[in-house]
Amino acid sequence: MRFGMFVPQGWRMDLVGIEPAQQWEAMVNLAKHADDGDVFESIWVYDHFHTVPDPSREATHEAWTLMAAFAAATSRVRLGQMCTCMAYRNPAYLAKVAATVDVISGGRTEMGIGAGWYEHEWRAYGHGFPRAGERLGALREGVQIFRDMWTKGEATLDGTYYQVDGAICAPRPLQGTSRPGSEANGIPMWIAGGGEKVTLKIAAQYADYTNFDGGAEGFDHKSKVLKGHCDDLGRDFGSIVRSADYNVVIGETEADVEDRLRFNGELLRRGGVSDAKVEHHVENLRRQPAVGTPEQIVEMLKDMESRGMTYAIMYFGEAAYDRSGIELFEEKVAPELAS
Repeated sequence: MRFGMFVPQGWRMDLVGIEPAQQWEAMVNLAKHADDGDVFESIWVYDHFHTVPDPSREATHEAWTLMAAFAAATSRVRLGQMCTCMAYRNPAYLAKVAATVDVISGGRTEMGIGAGWYEHEWRAYGHGFPRAGERLGALREGVQIFRDMWTKGEATLDGTYYQVDGAICAPRPLQGTSRPGSEANGIPMWIAGGGEKVTLKIAAQYADYTNFDGGAEGFDHKSKVLKGHCDDLGRDFGSIVRSADYNVVIGETEADVEDRLRFNGELLRRGGVSDAKVEHHVENLRRQPAVGTPEQIVEMLKDMESRGMTYAIMYFGEAAYDRSGIELFEEKVAPELAS
């Protein structure tokens, strides 16, 4: 199994209490930790502007700025966002940004892309909040523009949502030109989301990777739907890597796990989240698949691997303050699932 790791950027209130002047150091040191090791193939951030579960004045660092910074600060790990919201940036411009990050990184960019969902954030930044069908239509057109920009060096599309006329991508990404990359897309494309009628159909047509439900039952169902779309389009279902994200709360003992759960809740409380929401968050987190001892997490991941989930992206809520959970995962979980 392949592993990625989210780097805390503040979106989930995971930099609370760290002074702004020290936040980059906290983030880049975790990126370098992953880069120096051999467990995590990739590092990831979220593409959001306001915190959750409540919008607040706590820091949320911008995803593509971080991608460029991590590209310069690391040398091995691949760099992704799970996932970029198509509507937040013109897709021709975003294709250019991604190509630049690919050049800076020496060909290590992953493009995670989705239709977006955080309504408060959309409206706050002046994007309105179109109905789901319009957001998904824009996603479809945007990924077409990405593919043309990266593989042909130019895109023209007179679409419903986007119009580009000879948009040039120079330089093109290193991936697919001077470095190995996605045969179809240049930069590998991750279509994120489990919408069965549209999102997974777009994934069947364009994706190198998918990212959806990480629970056994949900994963099996979404995989079946994806396979149906692949069959309809004549796409080899096995050519798409299926991934999932996991909130990891790991401890040597169940008491250690409870300590980490309490710490995750306390971060939200310190960020101004109400006690009721904190309690709801902790209870929901407690039921997540990757919460438990190393042995329990290994068992869960082996089961998911048997179902076809071969790339897990792990989020450690306490990572900016305490690296011991990451280290325990590296020492006792990852070796049991080595490819």
